[in-house]
Amino acid sequence: MASEDTDTTQTDQLVFQDPVKRYPVISPPEQTQEEPGLQSEMTPKPDIGEFSYRGTGRLEGRKALVTGGDSGIGAAVAVAFAREGADVAIHYLPEEEVDADEVVRIITETGRQAVKVPGDLIDPEQCRDIVRRAAEELGGLDILVNNAGKQVANESLEETPDEQIQQTFQINIIAMFTLTREALKHLPAGSAIINTTSIQAYEPSPPLLDYAATKAAINNFSKGLAQELAPKGIRVNAVAPGPIWTPIQPSHGQPTEDLPEFGQSVPLGRAGQPTELAPAYVFLASPESSYVLGETLNVNGGSPTP
Repeated sequence: MASEDTDTTQTDQLVFQDPVKRYPVISPPEQTQEEPGLQSEMTPKPDIGEFSYRGTGRLEGRKALVTGGDSGIGAAVAVAFAREGADVAIHYLPEEEVDADEVVRIITETGRQAVKVPGDLIDPEQCRDIVRRAAEELGGLDILVNNAGKQVANESLEETPDEQIQQTFQINIIAMFTLTREALKHLPAGSAIINTTSIQAYEPSPPLLDYAATKAAINNFSKGLAQELAPKGIRVNAVAPGPIWTPIQPSHGQPTEDLPEFGQSVPLGRAGQPTELAPAYVFLASPESSYVLGETLNVNGGSPTP
């Protein structure tokens, strides 16, 4: 039976537990926000790990930039990185400031440095400036997480406007080239680049054709770049989330009428929470994955992928 109980969000991720029952099956009420959406206005609230992620020192002394770090998966990654000992710069859109402030609070209370670098990935110069500011304020950079994305559902291809397609490609994949190229000026050997792709790269949904195409491109970009940068000691990998409850979903990322059953079709029977993605990013960022390059880790509740 669907539930909106939030007590389980304080269950430590390292505690032995049944993954089916770690989080309740949510049945979000129909709700709509304007893009990009705010986590603070979602019902129910996603778990980004404030009470449920416990670090073990795997990223001590590291310096990370996470795009889209104000909410959802990006916020959960930023929180996890801080709990693992890293200082973190989070990128976000200016209108997401209220969510960004919450992430900064959690990072700071963890005892790590938090840097805010707002900007719009539509603009290539802002992309470059985001990286420059992050590296300057952190005193260096050795982890880049390209996570920010745009996702808008449409009734059909005929009803998908050119402007949306162009923006989706610019934000999701073209900006990734610009951000990464700028970051390479700062990343030393031993650094990690982690890109967020999606199950949509393998199982594209008709309402999300433009989004799905960009996610397939991210997979290809990650595998090719991994080969280029391997001799330099910089590892590139990707994470492919399944249905995760984030602000993208109620801000036109899913048809509103589909929200009450969001994520319930996967083998685990429930949507994932953002913090459940964080360990994959931590693993790929940490030195323990030194022989892992060009890999895509699927974190999707059990849906088969290639």
